[in-house]
Amino acid sequence: MKRKILANTYSSALPMKLELDRQILSRFHRPPGAIPSSMIGLEALTGSLEGFGFEDYLNDPKESESFRPADMHHGMEVRLGLSRGPVCPSFI
Repeated sequence: MKRKILANTYSSALPMKLELDRQILSRFHRPPGAIPSSMIGLEALTGSLEGFGFEDYLNDPKESESFRPADMHHGMEVRLGLSRGPVCPSFI
């Protein structure tokens, strides 16, 4: 529905450009390690940056009892197909 309204208002190029931007930004990830990917570009595009929820304040995974730091080498081995398992096993 929103795409149709945008297409009628601005032509069909704008919804296609927004969809391409969303696809590109959703593929961008930081290499595995201690800092997770924030996906700030995708959040800015979708408008979810403006919302402040419960998870933004109290859901810090580093404060969890079951948190364990990720092994960056193992994550890259999994992404390259040299090893099996989850890319970032950060919880026990």
